[in-house]
Amino acid sequence: MNSMTRKLTQRELRRHSGKILRALDGGDDFIVTRKGRPVGELRPIQRQKRTFIPKEEFLALFEGAPHIDYDQFRADIDRYVDQDPTPRG
Repeated sequence: MNSMTRKLTQRELRRHSGKILRALDGGDDFIVTRKGRPVGELRPIQRQKRTFIPKEEFLALFEGAPHIDYDQFRADIDRYVDQDPTPRG
């Protein structure tokens, strides 16, 4: 649980769902209880932010990468992966 986790009763969840969804959107998370016992967890979905970097920076990331022998790479793939699309059986 992070510092923003709050306990929430089943009744509060029913009565204040709009308010709770806005809090989720703001980053809060909740432990839902029934008769005092935790029964579930509500937390915001972690959205992936797209990060765009300039082409030059992207290419610089691969400057030290090893050379790939594409013929050998293809031979390795053919040796280990069945490329036949017809069903077996």
